[in-house]
Amino acid sequence: MFEHLNLILFSALNAEASLDGWQLLGAVFAAEWLIFLVPLTLVLLWIGGSGPRREIALRAFIAAACALTLNNLIGQFWYSPRPFVAEIGHTFLLHDPDSSFPSDHATSIFSVALVLVFSGVAQVRRVGLVLLPLALVVAWSRVYLGVHWPKDMFGALAVSATMAMLVSTPAGRAACASVLPWMENVYRRVLAVPIGRGWLRP
Repeated sequence: MFEHLNLILFSALNAEASLDGWQLLGAVFAAEWLIFLVPLTLVLLWIGGSGPRREIALRAFIAAACALTLNNLIGQFWYSPRPFVAEIGHTFLLHDPDSSFPSDHATSIFSVALVLVFSGVAQVRRVGLVLLPLALVVAWSRVYLGVHWPKDMFGALAVSATMAMLVSTPAGRAACASVLPWMENVYRRVLAVPIGRGWLRP
Protein backbone atom coordinates (compact mmCIF):
# COMPACT_ATOMS: atom_id res chain seq x y z
CA MET A 1 0.00 0.00 0.00
CA PHE A 2 2.72 2.44 1.03
CA GLU A 3 4.89 1.59 -1.99
CA HIS A 4 1.87 1.94 -4.27
CA LEU A 5 1.20 5.43 -2.89
CA ASN A 6 4.89 6.25 -3.25
CA LEU A 7 4.79 5.31 -6.94
CA ILE A 8 1.61 7.34 -7.52
CA LEU A 9 3.16 10.42 -5.91
CA PHE A 10 6.38 9.96 -7.83
CA SER A 11 4.50 9.73 -11.12
CA ALA A 12 2.63 12.93 -10.27
CA LEU A 13 5.76 14.87 -9.24
CA ASN A 14 8.44 13.60 -11.62
CA ALA A 15 9.08 15.87 -14.61
CA GLU A 16 8.21 14.97 -18.16
CA ALA A 17 11.00 13.79 -20.46
CA SER A 18 10.72 17.06 -22.40
CA LEU A 19 11.80 19.21 -19.41
CA ASP A 20 14.16 21.91 -20.65
CA GLY A 21 15.05 25.59 -20.45
CA TRP A 22 14.44 27.75 -17.39
CA GLN A 23 12.30 25.08 -15.72
CA LEU A 24 15.15 22.59 -15.82
CA LEU A 25 17.70 25.19 -14.70
CA GLY A 26 15.45 26.33 -11.84
CA ALA A 27 14.87 22.79 -10.63
CA VAL A 28 18.57 21.95 -10.81
CA PHE A 29 19.38 25.12 -8.87
CA ALA A 30 16.89 24.15 -6.17
CA ALA A 31 18.12 20.56 -6.04
CA GLU A 32 21.85 21.30 -5.91
CA TRP A 33 22.41 24.86 -4.67
CA LEU A 34 19.74 25.77 -2.11
CA ILE A 35 21.38 23.30 0.27
CA PHE A 36 24.28 25.75 0.67
CA LEU A 37 21.91 27.97 2.66
CA VAL A 38 22.39 25.50 5.52
CA PRO A 39 26.09 26.18 6.24
CA LEU A 40 25.64 29.85 5.32
CA THR A 41 22.83 30.23 7.85
CA LEU A 42 24.78 28.50 10.61
CA VAL A 43 27.91 30.56 9.95
CA LEU A 44 25.97 33.83 9.96
CA LEU A 45 24.17 32.88 13.16
CA TRP A 46 27.49 32.08 14.79
CA ILE A 47 29.60 35.06 13.72
CA GLY A 48 26.76 37.54 14.04
CA GLY A 49 25.36 36.38 17.35
CA SER A 50 26.15 36.07 21.01
CA GLY A 51 25.99 33.04 23.35
CA PRO A 52 22.30 32.10 22.94
CA ARG A 53 22.36 32.32 19.13
CA ARG A 54 25.59 30.41 18.95
CA GLU A 55 24.13 27.70 21.14
CA ILE A 56 21.15 27.44 18.76
CA ALA A 57 23.48 27.30 15.76
CA LEU A 58 25.45 24.55 17.48
CA ARG A 59 22.25 22.65 18.27
CA ALA A 60 21.14 22.89 14.64
CA PHE A 61 24.53 21.67 13.44
CA ILE A 62 24.51 18.72 15.84
CA ALA A 63 20.94 17.83 14.88
CA ALA A 64 21.85 17.81 11.17
CA ALA A 65 25.07 15.83 11.78
CA CYS A 66 23.26 13.21 13.87
CA ALA A 67 20.41 12.98 11.35
CA LEU A 68 22.85 12.43 8.47
CA THR A 69 24.67 9.78 10.50
CA LEU A 70 21.36 8.00 11.07
CA ASN A 71 20.61 8.26 7.34
CA ASN A 72 23.91 6.56 6.59
CA LEU A 73 23.15 3.74 9.02
CA ILE A 74 19.72 3.24 7.47
CA GLY A 75 21.30 3.11 4.03
CA GLN A 76 23.86 0.54 5.20
CA PHE A 77 21.23 -1.83 6.55
CA TRP A 78 18.44 -1.24 4.04
CA TYR A 79 19.21 -0.44 0.41
CA SER A 80 16.49 1.51 -1.36
CA PRO A 81 17.21 1.82 -5.11
CA ARG A 82 16.79 5.24 -6.65
CA PRO A 83 14.18 5.73 -9.39
CA PHE A 84 16.75 5.63 -12.19
CA VAL A 85 18.21 2.38 -10.79
CA ALA A 86 14.71 0.89 -10.84
CA GLU A 87 14.32 2.36 -14.36
CA ILE A 88 11.25 4.33 -13.37
CA GLY A 89 10.48 7.89 -14.42
CA HIS A 90 12.81 10.48 -15.93
CA THR A 91 16.15 11.56 -14.45
CA PHE A 92 17.83 14.92 -15.05
CA LEU A 93 20.74 14.80 -12.57
CA LEU A 94 23.80 12.60 -12.45
CA HIS A 95 23.87 10.73 -9.15
CA ASP A 96 25.58 7.70 -7.62
CA PRO A 97 23.32 4.65 -7.40
CA ASP A 98 23.52 4.58 -3.60
CA SER A 99 20.54 4.09 -1.29
CA SER A 100 17.98 6.85 -1.67
CA PHE A 101 16.21 6.61 1.70
CA PRO A 102 16.17 9.03 3.43
CA SER A 103 17.30 12.05 1.38
CA ASP A 104 20.47 13.65 2.78
CA HIS A 105 19.76 17.00 1.10
CA ALA A 106 16.29 17.24 2.59
CA THR A 107 17.50 15.96 5.96
CA SER A 108 20.17 18.64 6.22
CA ILE A 109 17.90 21.59 5.56
CA PHE A 110 14.88 20.20 7.44
CA SER A 111 17.00 19.54 10.54
CA VAL A 112 18.41 23.07 10.69
CA ALA A 113 15.09 24.71 9.82
CA LEU A 114 13.19 22.82 12.53
CA VAL A 115 15.73 23.59 15.26
CA LEU A 116 15.60 27.29 14.36
CA VAL A 117 11.79 27.37 14.19
CA PHE A 118 11.47 25.89 17.67
CA SER A 119 14.43 27.79 19.15
CA GLY A 120 12.27 30.18 21.19
CA VAL A 121 14.21 33.21 19.90
CA ALA A 122 12.04 35.39 17.66
CA GLN A 123 14.70 36.51 15.17
CA VAL A 124 16.16 33.02 14.86
CA ARG A 125 12.66 31.57 14.49
CA ARG A 126 12.01 33.89 11.54
CA VAL A 127 15.11 32.53 9.81
CA GLY A 128 13.80 29.01 10.36
CA LEU A 129 10.43 29.99 8.92
CA VAL A 130 12.22 31.11 5.75
CA LEU A 131 14.28 27.91 5.55
CA LEU A 132 11.32 25.58 6.07
CA PRO A 133 9.50 26.31 2.79
CA LEU A 134 12.85 26.27 1.01
CA ALA A 135 13.37 22.78 2.46
CA LEU A 136 10.10 21.76 0.82
CA VAL A 137 11.37 23.19 -2.48
CA VAL A 138 14.57 21.16 -2.17
CA ALA A 139 12.54 18.02 -1.40
CA TRP A 140 10.22 18.63 -4.37
CA SER A 141 13.09 19.32 -6.78
CA ARG A 142 14.92 16.09 -5.94
CA VAL A 143 11.78 14.08 -6.78
CA TYR A 144 10.96 16.27 -9.77
CA LEU A 145 14.38 15.59 -11.28
CA GLY A 146 14.11 11.86 -10.66
CA VAL A 147 16.87 11.17 -8.12
CA HIS A 148 14.57 10.51 -5.15
CA TRP A 149 11.20 9.04 -4.25
CA PRO A 150 8.56 10.94 -2.25
CA LYS A 151 9.07 8.40 0.58
CA ASP A 152 12.69 9.56 0.83
CA MET A 153 11.44 13.04 1.72
CA PHE A 154 8.96 11.79 4.30
CA GLY A 155 11.77 9.75 5.80
CA ALA A 156 14.05 12.79 5.82
CA LEU A 157 11.40 14.86 7.59
CA ALA A 158 10.86 12.14 10.20
CA VAL A 159 14.58 11.75 10.92
CA SER A 160 15.08 15.52 11.01
CA ALA A 161 12.14 16.11 13.36
CA THR A 162 13.37 13.37 15.68
CA MET A 163 16.87 14.84 15.93
CA ALA A 164 15.57 18.39 16.24
CA MET A 165 13.39 17.31 19.16
CA LEU A 166 16.24 15.41 20.83
CA VAL A 167 18.63 18.37 20.79
CA SER A 168 15.82 20.63 22.03
CA THR A 169 15.12 18.55 25.15
CA PRO A 170 16.60 19.80 28.45
CA ALA A 171 19.29 17.12 28.22
CA GLY A 172 20.06 18.01 24.61
CA ARG A 173 20.29 21.71 25.40
CA ALA A 174 22.55 21.02 28.36
CA ALA A 175 24.86 18.85 26.26
CA CYS A 176 25.14 21.53 23.56
CA ALA A 177 25.68 24.25 26.16
CA SER A 178 28.55 22.25 27.65
CA VAL A 179 30.25 21.99 24.23
CA LEU A 180 29.70 25.67 23.38
CA PRO A 181 32.66 27.13 25.37
CA TRP A 182 35.04 24.69 23.70
CA MET A 183 33.70 25.61 20.25
CA GLU A 184 33.99 29.32 21.01
CA ASN A 185 37.58 28.81 22.15
CA VAL A 186 38.43 27.05 18.87
CA TYR A 187 36.68 29.83 16.92
CA ARG A 188 38.66 32.56 18.72
CA ARG A 189 41.95 30.78 18.17
CA VAL A 190 41.41 30.00 14.49
CA LEU A 191 40.05 33.46 13.63
CA ALA A 192 42.13 35.47 16.09
CA VAL A 193 43.33 37.96 13.47
CA PRO A 194 39.95 39.10 12.08
CA ILE A 195 38.48 39.04 15.60
CA GLY A 196 41.36 41.17 16.88
CA ARG A 197 40.79 43.69 14.09
CA GLY A 198 37.13 43.96 14.94
CA TRP A 199 35.88 42.31 11.76
CA LEU A 200 34.19 39.49 13.67
CA ARG A 201 32.51 39.22 17.06
CA PRO A 202 34.75 37.61 19.69
